[in-house]
Order: sequence, then C-alpha cells, then structure tokens
Amino acid sequence: MKAVFIVYNQASIDKVLDVLRRLGLRGYTQWEQVKGVGGYYGEPHLGSHTWPAINTAMLVVCEAAEAARLMQELKAIDKSAPEQGLRAYSWDAQGW
Repeated sequence: MKAVFIVYNQASIDKVLDVLRRLGLRGYTQWEQVKGVGGYYGEPHLGSHTWPAINTAMLVVCEAAEAARLMQELKAIDKSAPEQGLRAYSWDAQGW
C-alpha cells in the first residue's frame, strides 16, 4: 500500500476529484483551508488580504500501482497550470 499526500490550490479541486473518480479511488481524507508557502516558485497561499489564495490537502491510501497512476495524473495537472501550485508525495503505508 502507498499513501499519497496532495496539496493544491483550492481552485484545482474539481481536477483532483476528477482524477480520483477516473482512477476509481473512492477513499480519501481532505483538509480544507490549508495555508502554506512553496519552496521553489509561486506565491504564498495564506488566505490573507495580501496573499488570498488558499490550499486544500488530501491523503489517499491505495495500492502501489494505483498510486503510481495517481502521481502521473497529478503531475499532468501541475504541468498544465504550474502557477496554481500542486504537489504530491507518496510513501509506504501499512494499515491493520
């Protein structure tokens, strides 16, 4: 199993949910109103007057092959609109 942690501009929610639907990934946990500053480029997403954008974060736990496809799809979303800021990270997950 893999855990995939996704952080993205709230404006991209429909694109991320569409990927999950197309891949048949129904289970996830989502956090809204997530603030942060990326390390490479782009503007801070702090929900403030100066930096009004805000993020959403999501955790998806799935099989390794599904996680690989999910990561590919998320990378394509990021490439299509890099200024929006989407990052995804995966690691091994073990449940009970």
